[in-house]
Amino acid sequence: MSKLDTLKLALETALGGKIQNIKTALGEVTLQVAAADYLAVAKILRDHSELRFEQLIDLCGLDYSTYCDGAHEGARYAVVSHLLSVNKNWRLRLKVFCPDDAFPCVAALTPVWNSANWFEREAFDLFGIIFDGHEDLRRILTDYGFIGHPMRKDFPTSGHVEMRYDAEAKRVIYQPVTIEPRDITPRIIREDNYGGL
Repeated sequence: MSKLDTLKLALETALGGKIQNIKTALGEVTLQVAAADYLAVAKILRDHSELRFEQLIDLCGLDYSTYCDGAHEGARYAVVSHLLSVNKNWRLRLKVFCPDDAFPCVAALTPVWNSANWFEREAFDLFGIIFDGHEDLRRILTDYGFIGHPMRKDFPTSGHVEMRYDAEAKRVIYQPVTIEPRDITPRIIREDNYGGL
């Protein structure tokens, strides 16, 4: 039995009916659970003697609105965590979909792994995903007055506002975007002797 098969069996034994989907691809195991079970599953993954995932090494948000050219059916937003067990020397990808697209929300993992703190703030800032139970959920990369969430697929590439330093006012000011959207078509100009041929 391979190491990944051992991990899958341990997950199935420890989690049982809490598993929505489990698959192995490219040498990695991905476990999908329901939002209602997310926090409980995280605690089991950390504390169960056969799993022992002591470290959360990454957490990110995902927007599936244009996945497969819009052919994706199901919830729009997901949260993916990457876990590491130093004790067992294996990794796991934990995925959960937010049940409500209009108000994407899942439980915070900061009570289980405090390393989730800044990752959850980043996912909140960039995707607008709320982490219920997070003690300090505020923007981390964009300005506090920033409108919207820039990693959402429907966020305009040019943004909503731009900022610049005004020498007369001696401060940074915000103004509507002055960039006109345009299609950029690359032009390739090659000489007759291109490449020395």
